[in-house]
Amino acid sequence: MYPIISDMRLYLVQHGHALTKDIDPGRSLSSEGLKEVQSMATHMYVMRVPVDKIYHSGKMRAHQTAETFAETLIVNDDVIAIDGIDPKDSVEAFAKKIANLKPNTMIVGHLPFMAKLVSLLVTGKEEPVLVAYRPASVVCLVQDEQKHWHIGWMLRPDCC
Repeated sequence: MYPIISDMRLYLVQHGHALTKDIDPGRSLSSEGLKEVQSMATHMYVMRVPVDKIYHSGKMRAHQTAETFAETLIVNDDVIAIDGIDPKDSVEAFAKKIANLKPNTMIVGHLPFMAKLVSLLVTGKEEPVLVAYRPASVVCLVQDEQKHWHIGWMLRPDCC
């Protein structure tokens, strides 16, 4: 029997390809990265994926990725930088905050954090990693009535 899925969906996104530090110390998105993010956002728009709020790390590449998704998916003024989702931050500490998020929330961050967060939410452990993120990838997690997380779907730029 399939679990009954609640309205809680969480979209976990790795930022798009970024410029190297020697080209741009702030590591903003490359032109390739921007195109990949725009492609993923357009695909989600066509699929009518609802996103009500977007959080991102304070890093430029995550901010630009979040803004691109927001523009395409028409997320009005709910794009917010948050602490605790940088590459080496504690996944367990952030996972405790997820219960307070609104349904249809997108979180834009970095590896290895995002991959470990998926694993922790789905299996209760950070390792082994369950999904193979690529820049601009989106993993949709859905929560059942018992508050267990399941992988609903994943989009990667190399698949669309």
